[in-house]
Amino acid sequence: MKASDDTRRYSPETFKAERARGKTRTRADAPARSVDDDFWRDTRVVMPPPGRASVHPRLDADVLTWSREQGRGHLSRMNAVLRSFMEAHRR
Repeated sequence: MKASDDTRRYSPETFKAERARGKTRTRADAPARSVDDDFWRDTRVVMPPPGRASVHPRLDADVLTWSREQGRGHLSRMNAVLRSFMEAHRR
């Protein structure tokens, strides 16, 4: 099956109903944010540099536990925080 064979279209109302029933990966208590034209005007796509290195950092147990509790993608979010810190200190 090609990825395009599994494409489905949903209305915003359908997404809200699915979220309320707990049928999505989005938490039911996740804040809703309206997106206006200003958002899209100021938005930019930032691609990460190619390649990643496999490392095994030693983290405090509570930091790792909290990060995992935030759900899937916790390692990518940790990387994004480190990247922001790095870029802020490069300037």
